[in-house]
Amino acid sequence: MKKIITMSLLAICTTLSAQKPIEIKLWPDGAPNSNEITNDEKQLNEGRVSDVTEPTLTIYPARKPNGLAIVACPGGGYVRLAMNHEGHDMANWFNAQGITYAVLKYRMPNTHHDVPLSDALQAIRIMKQHADEWNYNKVGIMGSSAGGHLASTAATHYTADSRPDFQILFYPVVSLINPTHQGSKDNLLGKNPSEEMLKLYSNELQVNPQTPPAFIMHSSDDKSVPVNNSIDYYMALVRNGVSASMHLYPIGGHGWGFRDNFIYKRQWTGELEKWLRELNQ
Repeated sequence: MKKIITMSLLAICTTLSAQKPIEIKLWPDGAPNSNEITNDEKQLNEGRVSDVTEPTLTIYPARKPNGLAIVACPGGGYVRLAMNHEGHDMANWFNAQGITYAVLKYRMPNTHHDVPLSDALQAIRIMKQHADEWNYNKVGIMGSSAGGHLASTAATHYTADSRPDFQILFYPVVSLINPTHQGSKDNLLGKNPSEEMLKLYSNELQVNPQTPPAFIMHSSDDKSVPVNNSIDYYMALVRNGVSASMHLYPIGGHGWGFRDNFIYKRQWTGELEKWLRELNQ
């Protein structure tokens, strides 16, 4: 009974911390580039979408903002997006901490490598433009799997007006050289990319001292995205003097996101909440 009451109170407090979400088109006057996808957007099972051609940003403003905002990039191998467990499902949890949270529905590259990155950087710009309205002063980028590749790309390929203040990576694809996730690589760069492009989008090679602080999570038994993606990125951050926190779990596989069946959910949520508090001091 005590557990039920505690969970009910937590649900009430979490609900009260959130506001009605706001959806914004990234490019209301048209995007500066195209992925050349002509199919209609498809709604798949478990909240997944594919064939995205109209990117949007869904913002969940916190009722009691603490100064932080996060843009989440769901994963899906650069061919679809897991919008729920790697996106919208985390909104209440972040809002309860006072963090304004936004979920990016970005366009698939369809081998046009510049398209997802342009959407991610535009999302950061939009969030920075609304910082006074929603009361935050730091905007971070977060991503899962291929969305983690996009987030780490935004953290290493940003422009002057779109630099994220921090990055959070769930089991990210980082390297496109080795080891990598072949599907993400092929969908982003095509079947026969040049060595120059492979290196450009292998983000462990693009880290420098100005790369924003990172919180990284991965399972050692991940068969889809080898854990070396996280380890090599972490080591590159350390070599460049960038603050980084990495948490590796012995089991869990790939794609757990905010799902309750990941046995280390209590651990990663606790560690991330603590890291965000320290970041905000």
